[in-house]
Amino acid sequence: MSTQANERSLDNPRQQLLEQQQALRRRMAKIKHKVAVISGKGGVGKSTVTVNLAAAFAKTGHVVGVLDADIHGPSVPRLLGLTGQQMKVGPPGAFPVPGPLGIKVVSIDFFLPEERTPTIWRGPLKMRAIRQFLTDIVWGDLDVLFIDLPPGTGDEALSIAQLLPEIDGVVIVTMPSELSRAVVKKAITFAERMGLPIIGIVENMSGFVCPTCGDRIEIFQSGGGRKMAEETGVLFLGGIPIDPKVGVASDKGSPFVIENPDSPATKAFLEIVEKVEAYLKMKEQKKT
Repeated sequence: MSTQANERSLDNPRQQLLEQQQALRRRMAKIKHKVAVISGKGGVGKSTVTVNLAAAFAKTGHVVGVLDADIHGPSVPRLLGLTGQQMKVGPPGAFPVPGPLGIKVVSIDFFLPEERTPTIWRGPLKMRAIRQFLTDIVWGDLDVLFIDLPPGTGDEALSIAQLLPEIDGVVIVTMPSELSRAVVKKAITFAERMGLPIIGIVENMSGFVCPTCGDRIEIFQSGGGRKMAEETGVLFLGGIPIDPKVGVASDKGSPFVIENPDSPATKAFLEIVEKVEAYLKMKEQKKT
């Protein structure tokens, strides 16, 4: 092979990478704020928190997008009543599926032939998919893009950290139990090592408020999230109590902050939303 041919073979991948980076910057420049929701542990309600954060922001007039970055276990489409939907593709790229309140949604689930089809991919393929979700999707102008990451600190979380170094911050979700607190601490360490700003900690399933007598019952102990926040110096955003209506709304594909505006869980959640909004406003002021 000639020297010129060698140079062309080396330059082509470099050129492709440069073009991808430029396309990524163009797309992301139209999004004011980017917030990832993470947890070191599964089963803490992270996707439910993501979806209801998005719905609460959209309800107050913000233009919102949700990227379901959980390649192996996407659940955002079901939580928003979008199961079975397909993304439309045009010359500019692929368009997000419109959800409740105009939320723009992207998920690997929209590319699968049926809901039960598994995604059996190794790390490099997942990195490429997340890059394409950010680069090839026509997100348009957004006030906030919420990114729902899978449990742990693996490929997907690492990809977002590398592709979006300008990310505004991460919300960390935990449960009150000691087991959850011990595992979720890894997510805090991950964020710190990757230079990701931490907006704060949300304690989900934080007690149960009896609908009859109003008494509070600590099913999974209490205070784990607040204790972890104190130990790590991270802001405690608040606790969301257990409410059976949350599960009912999720199965219906409707965010519970819309379905049940008067429930204790919704009221607690909206207090958390106010703190996240205040954080993003502060970040925006610093940029200007």
